[in-house]
Amino acid sequence: MHSARDRVEYEPWLEELETVADRLELSSEARSCAVDLFLADVPAADRSKQAVLAASLYAGSLVAGDGRTQGAVAEAADVSRLSIQSRWKDLLESAGLEPPRW
Repeated sequence: MHSARDRVEYEPWLEELETVADRLELSSEARSCAVDLFLADVPAADRSKQAVLAASLYAGSLVAGDGRTQGAVAEAADVSRLSIQSRWKDLLESAGLEPPRW
């Protein structure tokens, strides 16, 4: 659970997350999980926020069983696939979840 202050402070980024989630047609469960993952690990540098947003969406879609490929999420979020690949496992681990080992 995140504070209302976090949601207000990062509102533009949460709106962007919803826009990308719309492009991907993600379920509400995947979106909710992505929001939680993003707010749990918002980077200080603005240039990194879009990549963490995309990794959060990818990881959230996996947790919700609404998985999308890294490539599809990268394209929808306008980041490189490598940006997602290098971040999503750490996001899950930070949230106390165990990433899949495929």
